[in-house]
Amino acid sequence: MPGLPSLVAPSAEPAADPLTATHATDAVGTVLEQILDERLHHSRAVDPVFAQELADRLAALVERSGKRLRTAFTYCGWRAAGGSGDATAVLRTGAALELLQACALVHDDVMDGSVQRRGAPAMHVQLARRHWAAGMHGSAESFGTSAAVLAGDLALAWADDLLMETALGAPHGRRLYEEWREMRTEMVAGQYRDLHAQAARASGVDEALAIATLKSALYTVARPLALGAALAGADEHVLDALRAAGRCAGLAFQLRDDLLGAFGDPALTGKPADGDLRSRKLTYLLAVALQLADAADDHQAAEALAPDADPGSEYAVQRMRTALERTGARGLVEAKIEELTDLSLGHFDRVNTHPAVRHEFAALVQRATGMSPRRAEEVA
Repeated sequence: MPGLPSLVAPSAEPAADPLTATHATDAVGTVLEQILDERLHHSRAVDPVFAQELADRLAALVERSGKRLRTAFTYCGWRAAGGSGDATAVLRTGAALELLQACALVHDDVMDGSVQRRGAPAMHVQLARRHWAAGMHGSAESFGTSAAVLAGDLALAWADDLLMETALGAPHGRRLYEEWREMRTEMVAGQYRDLHAQAARASGVDEALAIATLKSALYTVARPLALGAALAGADEHVLDALRAAGRCAGLAFQLRDDLLGAFGDPALTGKPADGDLRSRKLTYLLAVALQLADAADDHQAAEALAPDADPGSEYAVQRMRTALERTGARGLVEAKIEELTDLSLGHFDRVNTHPAVRHEFAALVQRATGMSPRRAEEVA
């Protein structure tokens, strides 16, 4: 494809001059820019109002970027499975994942009522403000919500189009598509389980883990690793090892996100630090805290954390934070993150890839989880 950045391995031996996942996360920005230009040009041809008010906003969200971890893990999976040479298909797969992530974020913000995303107003908030500023009839909130759902759908369509185009031109495109198909269904299942848990006021640890696995762990790490490996023609042994490694690392990533959702700095995370607490979202952190409060007969903590309690005020949110600390849940989750990162590295070792690739994976896991694995020195 003309204009794509050069990302070609100098040899099949990564130790000589290793390309890192950082190269991929940088390079995918150029790919995304080209893809978005194409999609926006097509959108303007379809309808200028739709293009200006919806498609342009979606492109701006994608371009604001995030950590682009999914692209990094896709590239790492490709290298782990022996991928080398022209990485164009890997970068295009990464770009498709970034578009799919945009879909997930827009829809998630609607369902959670979140008002901020990546340091800017959430999509439904932007669109509601557009309605109000234009003096249109009807509810601005309803308009914003409905239009944001369409923006998420558009991101999904763009992601699917790009992935299918990539699969059609790849030697192992069918395997790539199969991993993608499974991932999309898992995402929806996880999102539904999340909604179901909130409606049922669930509080179980097992349910919290099931939601975290489906909604985040598989989609963030396990499937991206497998997508990259599929492009390299990996066999089932390699794919199974990478999926297991990704499942553990992805869970650790989600548990870190749970902690940030309760204790994080909005200036660093780009989203409010009390959203999960105010909504009583069932996280592993909350479920463990409730379990510990019950075991210790800590009625004050149990009352503060109860799924049917009304957080309402800032005082109620602070009571929840205090209970999460006092029960020991915060420390237990930190320990669980460390355990999962080490398990992830152990599974990755089963691939028997080059030490440089193992080191790169360890660095990615540390970046995703904020935890330095105990086995990092062995990997390095």
